[in-house]
Amino acid sequence: DGNIRKVVSMLVSTGAAEVALFLLAIPLGLPMPLLPTQLLWLNLVTNGIQDVALAAERGDGDELARPPRKPAEPIFDRAVMRKVWFAVVVMGGGGFLTFYWLLAQGYTEQHARNLLLLLFVLFENFQVLNCRSERRSLFRAGFWSNPLLLVGIAAAQGLHIAAMYMPGLGGLLQLGPVSLAEWTTLLALASVVVWAAELEKWWARRPSAG
Repeated sequence: DGNIRKVVSMLVSTGAAEVALFLLAIPLGLPMPLLPTQLLWLNLVTNGIQDVALAAERGDGDELARPPRKPAEPIFDRAVMRKVWFAVVVMGGGGFLTFYWLLAQGYTEQHARNLLLLLFVLFENFQVLNCRSERRSLFRAGFWSNPLLLVGIAAAQGLHIAAMYMPGLGGLLQLGPVSLAEWTTLLALASVVVWAAELEKWWARRPSAG
């Protein structure tokens, strides 16, 4: 049940962030932020690998100290909704602002999408780590305790990097190489989702939060 909630939180938060990205960009007259093939790649390949690995996550270890969940309580409850909203604001809003800024700086639509797709892959890499525990800080979760998840993250990122340099797949997805400065900037932007999740978990751990 706990791992189901983690996977649901991961899937819904990343999916809702993509929807928010489009809902912000299209009404303002911007081009499509991501192409259909890029969305398929993001959701079926990179995200799919991470979700399978997340399902193998261990429990937090304090499950017996928590009050039992009510049988009728849904998996998609208020706590999951709060996590989703935090992620949507950071990933969806951050992705939109990044795409808008890239276009305003004169980047071509293709390269702006290339950078935006990489940003969302990085977002998902960080978000799947956030989803390892609902309340415990990422920095206390034991980084090496789920090697399958680390392999999954590395595989998802490795596949995307390979696609950026493979003429056939890169052409299909309209991807290309990214400079070191762009990598550094995107990593810094994507890491914001970690600090947002840490803030949400701190809020959830407060005694008054129950």
